[in-house]
Amino acid sequence: MRTGSRMVILAQAIVGWSMGLAGGAGAQDKLHYQFSWIPTGEYAPVTAGIEKGFFKEVGIDLTYSTGRGSGDAVKKVATGGAMVGDGDISAVMAARVRENAPVKCIMAQHTQSPHSLFVLEGSGINSFKDLAGKTLVTTPGNSHFLYFPLVAKLNGLDPNSVKWVNSDAAAMAPMLISGRVDGAPLFATHEYYQNKQAEKVGKKIKVIPFAEYGFRIYSYCWLSTEEAIAKNGDLLKRFLAGIRKSYLYAKDHMDEVATLHNKRHPDVDPDDAKGSMRIMMRYMWNDATEAAGFGYFLPDRLKETYKVVAQSQELDPNVDPMQFVDESLLPLKK
Repeated sequence: MRTGSRMVILAQAIVGWSMGLAGGAGAQDKLHYQFSWIPTGEYAPVTAGIEKGFFKEVGIDLTYSTGRGSGDAVKKVATGGAMVGDGDISAVMAARVRENAPVKCIMAQHTQSPHSLFVLEGSGINSFKDLAGKTLVTTPGNSHFLYFPLVAKLNGLDPNSVKWVNSDAAAMAPMLISGRVDGAPLFATHEYYQNKQAEKVGKKIKVIPFAEYGFRIYSYCWLSTEEAIAKNGDLLKRFLAGIRKSYLYAKDHMDEVATLHNKRHPDVDPDDAKGSMRIMMRYMWNDATEAAGFGYFLPDRLKETYKVVAQSQELDPNVDPMQFVDESLLPLKK
């Protein structure tokens, strides 16, 4: 069956499943969602879900807080600041192994890592091998910095041949555009609006995705705690129904969703939001999503993901990667 047909069937199934859940939900249950970052265009589908009433359909009054990174979101969920959140699976893995934090991914979001290196067109940098002797900018604890040595070695580059300088996150792209550094590692979803800034001064950003150089791992997921899964499974199941419908809707109605997001967050330009969503969807729907089903994890890719995370963060390599996920709340699997 072709991907398009399968997605139509899946969307129809989710609508029916959501209506069934809503039928037994009764009054609206309040649920707080912890974002891992500020509400850039990647979060526009959540706004659409609220504005279009997708969460109300499943009996949920959804609120949210913005965050300061995946580690911050995982910590807040683990300590009860929110029942559900999102963040990079590497943060979930590190928290469970190092701190025995009772958090798990309950649904996959980025089934392919959006980690990328931004360089300028005409710089002569076209692959990782071209980075020898170059200067890159990073932020303290940046996951790109942790992963970079592994990707470099996969592609025949000595990671020690690259010089790194530290900066504030907001200054990374401007430093690249102004020529103060040769490259800036950022999520591919930032390409569209950052390139608009580069074009204002007659430059253009070139993106080198880690995924195209052997780095094929899971990234973002929706997460909760073991206690919440056990005690509030029905509520979380309904949340996932709303999220799934929201992202499927956004996939096919990006203009409308970007406009809705701008009304709630006027600082996010609708065109920027649409650009971010368009890129994000490629990392949500790809070969891994096709093989596993929307929201599910492939055991082999999960194993490879933990192998990479364990190497980059010096975690115990002898850990069962299945302990980091709980797929019991997902509605169906192909």
